[in-house]
Formats: sequence, structure tokens, C-alpha cells
Amino acid sequence: MVDKVLTANRLADGISVWLNAAGAWTESLQDAFVARHAEAVTALEAAGKQAFADNKVVDVNVIEIEEVDGVLRPLRLRERIRAEGPSIDYAAGYKGLHAEQTA
Repeated sequence: MVDKVLTANRLADGISVWLNAAGAWTESLQDAFVARHAEAVTALEAAGKQAFADNKVVDVNVIEIEEVDGVLRPLRLRERIRAEGPSIDYAAGYKGLHAEQTA
């Protein structure tokens, strides 16, 4: 079985989030709970359905990932873009998700 994580978009602001082992939504894929067997995937699906029903997240999906040198990476390009930001320069001055915030 391929390892999987649960992803969604936070309803409040649309940011991509992943479910961690404590059952909280995190903005970092690296903090996500990794399901390594069918029972864990079933638990992720149930948690996602509940979070959707509670109006916390939308677009809930279990996605396939790989772990390379201790770093989690989605297998599908769509999910890599959601996790890492745009794959090309988006617009002049755009720094992506990893840019330092200025006050």
C-alpha cells in the first residue's frame, strides 16, 4: 500500500491544510499524519467527513505521498503545487507560500 495523508482547504481562508496525528489541521504537509495501512486510511476518511460536516474544511481528500530522505512529497503534481506553491513565477513580486511576512 502507498502511504497516504488527509488534505483539505480550511473553510475560513481557503489555505491548504493537512490533518496531523493530534487531529488538528496544519499548514505544513511535513506535520501530517501518515496512514500506512487500510485502517488508518479509514480513520482519516472519517475524520475528514466530520471536519467537513463541522464546516472546518472543504475539498477533503486522502492523497498518496512518498517519503524521500525524511521529506513527505505528494505523488500527484496538483497536490505538490498545493503543498509547495506555484511551480512557476506567478506574477511580478509574488513570493509564494514560503515568503517571509512583512509587517
